[in-house]
Amino acid sequence: MMNTFANAGEVAQVAIVERWGWWQGALADPSKIGTEELPIHPGEYQLGYYRTRRKNGPWEPVGIYPDENGVVVGFRNGRQVEDLVDLFLWSCRNPISYEAYVKADAGEGFDDEPPAPAIGDNSGASDPFEALKLELAGEVEQLTDFMRKPVETQADADRCGIWAKRCSDLAKRINSLRETVKAPHLAKCREIDGEFKPVEAEAKEWATKAKRHVEPFLIAEKRKRDEEARKAREEAERKRQEAIKAQNEEAKAIALKAAQDAEKAAEAPKASAGRTGARVSIRVEKRGEIVDQDAFYQAVRDRSEITDLLQSLANRAAKSGFDLPGMKIVEIEKAV
Repeated sequence: MMNTFANAGEVAQVAIVERWGWWQGALADPSKIGTEELPIHPGEYQLGYYRTRRKNGPWEPVGIYPDENGVVVGFRNGRQVEDLVDLFLWSCRNPISYEAYVKADAGEGFDDEPPAPAIGDNSGASDPFEALKLELAGEVEQLTDFMRKPVETQADADRCGIWAKRCSDLAKRINSLRETVKAPHLAKCREIDGEFKPVEAEAKEWATKAKRHVEPFLIAEKRKRDEEARKAREEAERKRQEAIKAQNEEAKAIALKAAQDAEKAAEAPKASAGRTGARVSIRVEKRGEIVDQDAFYQAVRDRSEITDLLQSLANRAAKSGFDLPGMKIVEIEKAV
């Protein structure tokens, strides 16, 4: 005769196992979540232990299970949640073990996530910048301790990646605060510049106009004095030759003195306008004119600034996917 009570117990046991089956399958192979083997249906939830997080926030443990009275309840980070379907849909793709749930629910976090910073926004600092500095100090202290050992497990790699993200987000918040604090000062600076710059520009414009206006006269004067200096040099050279040919010492001395005077006269004074401290003059600038680009490049190719420029152009070409003659695209791996 069939033992009805024994069979009923077996059926109940199977039913209990099946209720946890979805979570167990998800825990064994998360890649099957949402497939035919582990479907996600609107309006349904599955018993199990999961985790979820708010944007840029830490992981929070989620538990959906029957209480001592057999009523299914849901908890997120220690707080009961009434909408079990919504709780499941937010967390079902991140199943965790029961042990991980218990540990996180006790406030000990997850093995693959660094501990939350001990200080920062909740430090009590009245100055937001001081609060951010305290938060950074907390991250640096924990990260320095973590980096004393090399990364050897996936959990360590995940923790390190999260730390990098937290420090990057902290840098963005610091920059945002800097922009906020700086904004009123920039507005005042722009207001002052808007008042002074046009007047300054007008003064510079008229200074340039005055220089351009006198420029033709100064150029003509310079050419005139250059011509006078040329003639004086020729006269000085003639008298020097006379001194060389002089027969006696007295005549030689007279001729030499005349040559020296002529040399001084050959020094053309600069053409200028205005008084001391407010003088405009013609200045000769020396600029290079490249007449043979290939030859000039060969002469300067080893200079550091040329090498830096060529490297910059090669990097730009590589980023755009162009493999130009004389270069090759090299892939460098680095953590970002």
